[in-house]
Amino acid sequence: MSQSVGALASAQAFEVLGAVMAKKQQDQQAAMANMLVQSAMQGVEQTAAAQPVGNIGQNINVTV
Repeated sequence: MSQSVGALASAQAFEVLGAVMAKKQQDQQAAMANMLVQSAMQGVEQTAAAQPVGNIGQNINVTV
């Protein structure tokens, strides 16, 4: 009887350990995804902040 109780407790402990490790993995993936989005947004902000120089390409004459 004591062995089955010990085995059950051990199995439950491993299940909790697995859940904790999965949670840590998800947190780590979320942090990396946030860093990726932030770096992409910085690139977009820098691109949007760039102003065109002169008027080259702003006026296009099309004749058919």
